[in-house]
Amino acid sequence: MELASRGLRHADYAWTVLQRILSVAKDRGKITTNPCEKGGRLYEADRSDKLWTDDYIKQFLEKAPKHLHLPLILALWTGQRQGDLLVLPWSAYDGQFIRLRQRKGKKGKGRRVKIPVGAPLKATLDRTPRVATVILTTTNNTAWTEDGFRASWGKACTKAGIPDDLTFHDIRGSGVTRLAEAGCEVPEIATITGHSLAGRRGYP
Repeated sequence: MELASRGLRHADYAWTVLQRILSVAKDRGKITTNPCEKGGRLYEADRSDKLWTDDYIKQFLEKAPKHLHLPLILALWTGQRQGDLLVLPWSAYDGQFIRLRQRKGKKGKGRRVKIPVGAPLKATLDRTPRVATVILTTTNNTAWTEDGFRASWGKACTKAGIPDDLTFHDIRGSGVTRLAEAGCEVPEIATITGHSLAGRRGYP
């Protein structure tokens, strides 16, 4: 009810992410059942099935401009919001981890997170020229504005045949399993994606 009071979409998205995190825990043998497996939704526009599948990822990488490949891979392997990724500096990456303070949080103060860098993301980052202070740049090697990125991303998705209702934000949910592959334990995944499991009964 507390999440619902902040908005039905917010509650549903938090539930969906928790559902995927607990699915990872179940697959790893940490829990025997996923209590969120068959949960309902408060908001009628359910986005639990809005995932960047492997086919969509392949389509995007094949057809979208190359300078937009890194934003996709970075989002997939970190589970972070678009706004946080657009301002992420190279200094946040040390070859093994990405450290950042999320911009959204209680009372406007986001939490600090330390994200293990999976092999595919590491390979991509290590071969990316450091042409600016931030990691993600335009074709002119300048930092993105949020409006500019959204416009370019939307055009690239259309070109790649990605469904209109599949957003950049939806990549976060698809990134849960990749965070597990990168070595994150279930509580870490919840922390990194910004959805705490504190107070969940029965959680190991």
